[in-house]
Amino acid sequence: MSFLDRFQELPPCDPARYWPFRAAGMDVGMMRPEFAQFLEEFPDVFRVNAGSVHLNDALVDFDERTRAVDRVLRILAGRGVIPGWREEPYPVGLSFDGPVLFTMERAAVPLFGVQAYGVHMNGYVEDGGGLKMWVARRSLNKGSAPGKLDQMVAGGQPAGISLADNLAKECGEEAAIPRRLAAKAVPVSTLRYCTLRPEGVRRDVLFNYDLELPADFRPHNTDGEVEEFYLWPIGRVIETVRDTDEFKFNCALVAIDFLMRRGLIPPDHAEYAGLRETLDS
Repeated sequence: MSFLDRFQELPPCDPARYWPFRAAGMDVGMMRPEFAQFLEEFPDVFRVNAGSVHLNDALVDFDERTRAVDRVLRILAGRGVIPGWREEPYPVGLSFDGPVLFTMERAAVPLFGVQAYGVHMNGYVEDGGGLKMWVARRSLNKGSAPGKLDQMVAGGQPAGISLADNLAKECGEEAAIPRRLAAKAVPVSTLRYCTLRPEGVRRDVLFNYDLELPADFRPHNTDGEVEEFYLWPIGRVIETVRDTDEFKFNCALVAIDFLMRRGLIPPDHAEYAGLRETLDS
């Protein structure tokens, strides 16, 4: 197996297979025709044409759009069309720093194929024993990728909170990292991908951070989303990412990015150029 095998777990989405989702005259998502048919019942909110879905232009501002979309999504969730409701509003727009047209429940985001964002943090220790990384095992009760390996801290980026505040919140909830320590996390990279997953179209941008932790720090989970933590020598991280699919699909990519930045996958590695090209695309 190889590092590049991890990217084979991300089959690219072919826009030709999906219907564009448009709001305020802009293409903000893509969806399967099979899901679009559920929206035909709500023409006051969604206009479903042959080959595309439009948010009704009569909804002219953020509040109107948000209320109308939320009403429909809750009806569909009650019918089992949208599983895993979380009460987490996600922003919908063209870019992270652009205007937010409305918000949408997180569980519906991949069904509409809108851009989503997240924060991932590599927690590591450097002491006399060499470089080590904290690895989290996701709760067996998680709705997505239960029991898979993950970064020490990771989470989605909901609406109405900054990246720094969201990372601090996730640090406290997932690993009991105090805010003063979480504030030392360094933003290091972003990763983006568009891929088809069982839950729908994932068009994600991940904001990645590194945090060096004291050798005596021991994380513990407070929100029930982590089964356990491991402090692994970096060699074991390398082997696990390269030779297994134990890491959740996007967490493996974040780990590869860390290994490359630290020179642990050097430029003369046989896969370096392919990895760099894929990560940068």
